Amino acid sequence: MVWASGVIIMNDNPDVNLLVIVGPTATGKTRLGALLAHRINGEIISGDSRQVYRDMDIGTGKDLRDFMVEGETVPYHLIDIRNPGEKYNVFEFQQDFFRVYEDIRTRGKMPVLVGGSGLYIEAVLREYKLINVPVDPAFRAMLEDKTMKELTDMLASYKKLHNITDLDTRKRVVRALEIEHYYASHPEKESHFPELYPLIFGLRVDRETRRTNISQRLYRRLKEGMIEEVEALLHQGVSFDTLMYYGLEYKYIALYLKGEFFYDEMVGKLETAIHQFAKRQMTWFRGMEKRGVPILWLDGNLPLEKKLTIILEKMKERVK
Repeated sequence: MVWASGVIIMNDNPDVNLLVIVGPTATGKTRLGALLAHRINGEIISGDSRQVYRDMDIGTGKDLRDFMVEGETVPYHLIDIRNPGEKYNVFEFQQDFFRVYEDIRTRGKMPVLVGGSGLYIEAVLREYKLINVPVDPAFRAMLEDKTMKELTDMLASYKKLHNITDLDTRKRVVRALEIEHYYASHPEKESHFPELYPLIFGLRVDRETRRTNISQRLYRRLKEGMIEEVEALLHQGVSFDTLMYYGLEYKYIALYLKGEFFYDEMVGKLETAIHQFAKRQMTWFRGMEKRGVPILWLDGNLPLEKKLTIILEKMKERVK
């Protein structure tokens, strides 16, 4: 990689061949990533486990306006690639990521991975050897009588990493156990991925700012039609069970639509759940650092231009 006139030019022996922006929800990752990609002739790869689904826009925070820079749309990938009602997993994400990554690199552009789904991002950066795990009805039947605590205790007994940020429903815990059960009797596949030279940035804000941002965004999304979005999914044939599987906004609004919560009760529980989710995201990213993934943390309250300047300076340092 060489630096010329403020633009990165790719070569065959890169000092950095992937930029990564991570952080908890409501920290402005997408907008920063889009501005950065625009500045360096790059393209965005989404690292969000739910933005892969079509027609799930408001609840997943899929604000495509963030990709508009100077009247142009910054190219983005792995958004709107699955139909609502389908299930998408880390194995599929890893395969899709490297396919898109190599396409972007082949065209001489810089991939910019942006997202908050810790397991998905770490599976790429640490090149997990994954297996596409099929459904095991017999194993699931064996777990039916167990409590949520018993299931999570079972999961904690395994040695592998778990995406704790997404384990907020029984179905997700059962699926995680199913995967571990399968791994125990099937050797991992030998995968061959391109070598990554990532430069990883994290956005973080203080607890109170994060809570304020999350709450304000939640109320804005409700006004923008998030409940109507969930109703439309139900009319399309997406089941209540699947909405529960998607978690957070879809879980609590589905329960509200079923009559299990009053409106104010639903909003309060959802707001608390999102705060807890953001805390788990930060726990995951701190764990990534302990597992050898270096993250350069930026103050999320800095002006966008200042954050861009810091990132570009760090890139210049890397290519010297």
